[in-house]
Amino acid sequence: MNKQKFIDKFMAAFVLLAMFKVIGIVAQLFHESFWSVVGTLVIFLIVAFIILMVITALKDKEQNERNSGKGGAGGGNFYLENSLFDRIRSKYEELAQKYIDEKDYKKAAKVYMNLLQDYYRGAKMLEEGGFYNEAAAVYLKKLNSKSDAANCYEKAKQYKKAIDLYKEMEQKEKVGDLYKEINDLKNAHIYYQMVAEDYTTNNQMVKASLIYRKKMEKPEEAQSILLKGWEEDKDAFNCLNNYFANIFDVNKLEVEIEEIYGKTPAYKKATYLEAMKYEFKKDPKLQAVTRKIAYEIIAEKVENRSEIINELKHFNPGDEVILKDISRFKTGRNKMFRN
Repeated sequence: MNKQKFIDKFMAAFVLLAMFKVIGIVAQLFHESFWSVVGTLVIFLIVAFIILMVITALKDKEQNERNSGKGGAGGGNFYLENSLFDRIRSKYEELAQKYIDEKDYKKAAKVYMNLLQDYYRGAKMLEEGGFYNEAAAVYLKKLNSKSDAANCYEKAKQYKKAIDLYKEMEQKEKVGDLYKEINDLKNAHIYYQMVAEDYTTNNQMVKASLIYRKKMEKPEEAQSILLKGWEEDKDAFNCLNNYFANIFDVNKLEVEIEEIYGKTPAYKKATYLEAMKYEFKKDPKLQAVTRKIAYEIIAEKVENRSEIINELKHFNPGDEVILKDISRFKTGRNKMFRN
């Protein structure tokens, strides 16, 4: 089949399909609004006109080439088809961009979805235009993207629909957030509790404490989970550090520092010493108790861990005498081992 016959058949097929498309659009009057159907029909007619213009131009070009003896045969059909579809696609893209420039995102979305079969860009256009429910429907039905659909329902304040999708995706914290958004605190706390328990099971005690403190507004439970993490060696240092950070009354903090130290086993005292460095800097009122605890731990550990003597400088900042004492201790110890 030569180029001319291909173009003629393509034009005939296009006209026939266009007629069926027009009938289909008109039939939408039974389940869509009149102006929505008119808008779709206008877009289609514009695009159909552009395509016919392209086909006609190609037909005229081919006729001119045949008359001048430049016409090709056979193998040119493939390139002609590609050229034709590339031009049509380019016209669609130009039309979509025109609607975007005019901020008519709904029409741009229709061009992407109905003419370019690009549902993702169509959904994005609907979302950008604020048509969140329509965008969510496209994400779900055409792209099977529950996360994008849930995000759109959330933007549309369709919280129940968003919650259902987040439940399907097992995003429990997000479910809790949305229940909280609609003031359903009972269900919100049920899901937050599940999140906290998941974190605890995975030994992520600090994250679990944040759920209790920030999401559920239960500071006592948050402190309990941090203390549990410290006692059970589940991210012990960070649990202890956060536990102290959540106590804002300096007098109460001083008491807690001493009480917890009194229950600390020997193998965890080096970790406790690290925590004391932070507490020492926090408030001048804490320096006496933290320095005393540091001295006790260093004295207890120095026999087997001589390098721990260096920790003294953290509790005596700017004290040159301490630095000299540390240096003399290390020198004397080295001489002892050499002898």
